[in-house]
Amino acid sequence: MAYSGNPKDYSVAVLYGGTSGEREVSLNSGACCGEALKELGFSVTMIDPASRDDLKKLVEEEFDVAFLALHGKGGEDGTLQGFLETLGIPYTGSGILSSAIAVNKAKSKECYEDAGLRVAASVVVGRNDVLDSEDLKEIEETCGIPCVVKPTTEGSSLGMTIVRDASQIQPALDVAFQVDDEAMVEQFIEGIELTVGVVGNDSYEALPVIQIVPNDDEFYNYHAKYAAGGSTHLCPAPLDEDTTQKVQDMAIAAHAVLGCRGISRTDIMLDKEGDCWILETNTLPGMTKTSLIPDAARVVGMDFPRVCEKLIELALS
Repeated sequence: MAYSGNPKDYSVAVLYGGTSGEREVSLNSGACCGEALKELGFSVTMIDPASRDDLKKLVEEEFDVAFLALHGKGGEDGTLQGFLETLGIPYTGSGILSSAIAVNKAKSKECYEDAGLRVAASVVVGRNDVLDSEDLKEIEETCGIPCVVKPTTEGSSLGMTIVRDASQIQPALDVAFQVDDEAMVEQFIEGIELTVGVVGNDSYEALPVIQIVPNDDEFYNYHAKYAAGGSTHLCPAPLDEDTTQKVQDMAIAAHAVLGCRGISRTDIMLDKEGDCWILETNTLPGMTKTSLIPDAARVVGMDFPRVCEKLIELALS
C-alpha cells in the first residue's frame, strides 16, 4: 500500500515508552512524534507496549501503520517488529533481523568488519564469565588503555565507562552488567565524534554530518544526549568536502550492510589521521527536541512533521 500523500487517510499507532532503560527518552520521542503527526492530520493513537491493555488495542483495533518511537530492548531489537508483522501492520524503521543485529554492538560490528568498514579492536565478555588476571591482561593488550566498556545491547550510553587505568576494567564491566548480560570492551578512538542519518529503503540518502560536542561531560553520555544544553550539535559538521563524503559513505554502507529501512543513524569517530571508525548504528534514533536526526533534517529544509511523514511514507512503500 503506497502512501497516498493525504495524512487524513491514515490511522497511526504511535508506539512509545516500553520497558527498556531508555523508557523516558522513548516517552519523550513518542510524544513529540505523536503531536507532529496530529498536526499533519493523521489519526493518532498512543500505545505504550509496557501496558497489556495498550497492546490489546493493536490486536483489536484497525491501524494502517505503526510509528515506532521505541528505544532499546523490547522495541528496537526486533521484538515488537515481529509482533507487528504477525498482526500484518506495517511499521516505521527496520525489519526484525536488521533491528536484532543492529541493537547488538558485537553482532553489528562483525557485519561492519565483513563489509570492510574500519572498526576498533574489541573483546566481548559475558556476565557469567569469570576473568582472572591473565584474562584482564589479555583484554588490556587487545584493546589498549584507555578503552571503553559498554553493554552490547543498551543504547543512550547507559552503563558505559571510559577506562583510563587497567585496574578499572573489571569495575567498569560490573557497571555494564547492571543493565545487560553481555559487555564489550573496545579500543578508545580519540578524535571527533560524528553522526550521520541515512534515509531510505532500497536507495539511500545521507543527511548532513553532525559533529557532537559534549558541553560538560567526558563523553556523549545520557546527560549530554538528552539534557537541554548537554551538548552542542554542529550541523553541518565543519569538515572539508572529501571528509564529509567519506563519513556519509560509511554511514550509507552501514545502513546497507545491516539491511536497514526507513531511517538509521550511525555514529563515527574521525581520528587525527583523518581515518573514520564506525561505532554503531541506531535503527530507531531519538526523536526528541534535542535529538540529532531532527537537527540534520532541518539543515536540508525538512521540518520535524515532514520527517515523521517521510518515515510513514517509507513504511508503506
